[in-house]
Amino acid sequence: MIVGGGNAGISVAARLRKKLKGLDVAIIDDATKHYYQPLWTLVGGGVFAKEKSQRDQASVIPKGVTWIQDRVTEMLPDENVVVTGGGERIGYDYLVVAPGIQINWGDIKGLPEALGKDGVASNYSYDTVDKTWEFIKNFKGGTALFTQPSTPIKCAGAPQKIAYLADDAFRKNGVRDATKVIFATGMPGIFSVEKYAKTLRGVAERKGIEVCYKHELVEVRGEAKEAVFKNLENDEEVVIKYDFLHATPRQSAP
Repeated sequence: MIVGGGNAGISVAARLRKKLKGLDVAIIDDATKHYYQPLWTLVGGGVFAKEKSQRDQASVIPKGVTWIQDRVTEMLPDENVVVTGGGERIGYDYLVVAPGIQINWGDIKGLPEALGKDGVASNYSYDTVDKTWEFIKNFKGGTALFTQPSTPIKCAGAPQKIAYLADDAFRKNGVRDATKVIFATGMPGIFSVEKYAKTLRGVAERKGIEVCYKHELVEVRGEAKEAVFKNLENDEEVVIKYDFLHATPRQSAP
């Protein structure tokens, strides 16, 4: 039994069916659409249309795998049972938990209301990712601000990858000299693996991107175009004015 039909769930299901032909494998997921989320960085950077990242969920369920189109609301490991949203109790011998990462938009005050308007964008939703490229390609100069939270996230490099793609677009559009690019992260370093962090610090320096460490985005004031950060070193409030903001929301287990 696999809880979750995202990239992880379908990959595990396909491998199990390939290795163990007689194994009864089932995926529980109530989604009707499957999204290849790693592509959203490139959608936000203008490389792909977001429609390329979407398929019908039924089309990605591996051959021979049972798809239970429901959601799990309760796990009873002592009984080897999961309970679905429809109230069904389903038993298993082995359980793989792959429900994906939850996006906590509301953890940043004002962000849900500001998204998609007045230069505020985020690659972390199919509904908002195309706004990122719209704002980047029409950017005329000013401050372009990119954020990363202190929580673990889906891809540790994605928040700065969109900053590099935007930097490239600004140069091609002739507005980079009139633009200040800031990458503000709640983390103490640019990347958690020093081998790569060393190179990425060099990339940011070469591109003229200002990096602010231990800066946690806590509020977006959309009308004022102000991003409010908590300095995790001293708990002081830091306000940065922006003309374009790409916000990476806090994330957690479901």
